[in-house]
Amino acid sequence: MLLGKHINKYYLKYLWLYLIGIVGLIAVDWFQLLIPEYLGRIVDLFNGSEIDTAVLSEIVTGVVVVAFVLFLGRVAWRFSIFAASQKTEAGLRKTMFAKSERLPLSYYGKTKVGTVMAWFTTDLETIEEYLGWGTIMLFDAGFLTVLVIIKMINLDWVLSLVVFVPLVLIVIWGALVEKFQAKKWNERQEEFDKLYDYSRESFTGIRVIKAFICETRRLHECAKIVRKNKDANLSYARMTVVFDCIISFIIALITAIILGIGGYFVYYTVIGEPVVLFSHSVNMSAGGLITFLGYFETMIWPMMALGQIVSMRSRAKASLKRVSRFLDCEEVISPTNVLKDVKGKVEFKNFTFTYPDCETPALSDITLTIDAGQTVGVVGKVGSGKSTLVNSLLKLYPTNSDSVFIDGTDITACDTDSVRRAVSCAPQDSFLFSETLSGNIGFARDDCPQEAIEQAADFACLSGDISGFEGGYETVCGERGVTLSGGQKQRVAIARAYLCNAPILILDDSVSAVDIKTEETILANIASKRKGKTTIVVASRVSTVSRFDKIIVMNDGKVEAFASPSELMIVSPTYQKMVRLQALENEIKEANNAR
Repeated sequence: MLLGKHINKYYLKYLWLYLIGIVGLIAVDWFQLLIPEYLGRIVDLFNGSEIDTAVLSEIVTGVVVVAFVLFLGRVAWRFSIFAASQKTEAGLRKTMFAKSERLPLSYYGKTKVGTVMAWFTTDLETIEEYLGWGTIMLFDAGFLTVLVIIKMINLDWVLSLVVFVPLVLIVIWGALVEKFQAKKWNERQEEFDKLYDYSRESFTGIRVIKAFICETRRLHECAKIVRKNKDANLSYARMTVVFDCIISFIIALITAIILGIGGYFVYYTVIGEPVVLFSHSVNMSAGGLITFLGYFETMIWPMMALGQIVSMRSRAKASLKRVSRFLDCEEVISPTNVLKDVKGKVEFKNFTFTYPDCETPALSDITLTIDAGQTVGVVGKVGSGKSTLVNSLLKLYPTNSDSVFIDGTDITACDTDSVRRAVSCAPQDSFLFSETLSGNIGFARDDCPQEAIEQAADFACLSGDISGFEGGYETVCGERGVTLSGGQKQRVAIARAYLCNAPILILDDSVSAVDIKTEETILANIASKRKGKTTIVVASRVSTVSRFDKIIVMNDGKVEAFASPSELMIVSPTYQKMVRLQALENEIKEANNAR
């Protein structure tokens, strides 16, 4: 059995299916052992004397009954045990998916996507295989072995004793190999993780690879990873083959022993001089030898299954350990306090934040207040902490208590879903799904009306572009929005965020790829359609935020200044420098256009 706290509950849940399957297996095992007996009787029946037709008819009838029972029993265990294993796999996958949604963003910063996908594919499939075929082999081999041993001993215990000695070797060999197979399987899975992750990254970044003519280099790098993956698979396969070959050799050796010693016993029984061993006279007919050999051939399957069970269990055990580590990951428990009737006031009080596995704080001692209904800009050089500041409102990473407030309520004491309903965000990375424009814009709302989608597109100045597409709002964006330009992807993200109608809207550098005219239209829409609601815009151009109520100037993870644009020209050196540089950039553009 494969035991663990994450899988034990499924044995209880689907116990009735396993019981039906086990009863079917036992019935099949019991009746199939009648076949060697019938074969032995038939051989003895044709001993040169007149054939007893009544006995022959009885044997034929018995064979028909056995065939019918075997059919019903095999149908029963196939449907029930495989159904239980697949239901368990589905339950585990559902639990894992729910777990993946609850884990903080920091977890995925440390864990590669390829590794996570391997848990959901090969590892779960390996566990399901053992719960299905492994359970069948375990009970079938165990029960059948016991029955065969009893019948062989009843037939002739001396010959049985000779056969059982090599069987002990199989058990010992299997116990020794299991640990090594589990280690090799784990190494194989780790190499598969690397291959999966590299392949996914290459397909996702195929445009960059082609643009920089790096196909050959990436191919060579992939070949190295594939070679390591191949070596790990071959190493595991070699061990499995050696194990199977040794078992096959032992089985062939036992068969030779039975035929040799059994034939010796039959010969001396026929000539009337039965062999005496351990004060036991061995009387064995040709039919008895055939029956004994039939019992042993029936026992070959349990012996072969033993090797497969050891291999299968070692793989499943390693896979379950990987899945369990994922399910045992520490979660950030969301409080039950729900954030209600949000007006949009945002406060930071001595807020300091450090990313996981980093020593240097990304933000240090941030203290500021954004009043409800204000439109606020955030500017600063690259890496100054602009995105980190606004993302802290979304509870993407754990933060210290009593440092970030919405409407005077500490967000760490609030339910995560309620906080995210109050704060809508168009992130810096304008991620789009491989579906229609309507589906991407209305992503956050179930059964979103088309009218609301079109209003959101108008807000993001996207309606004109959509009308130019042949499919209109039903145009498929492609993977990560590959069919759209950078500016169009940004505006789809803005429309998606606006459609939520949240009290607080964050646009994280969401107009950097649009032209000046489009940017001015979007900013005008913010002023008119977001009036009375809090809007925070992270920008790389000071012109974007120059008409806002206030601007936060970030510098090396700290707030250098927080004031109106006119006041910043007096108190903020960073803002002054950005204004001068942008003015100089505009002059150069005008000079170039005049030529």
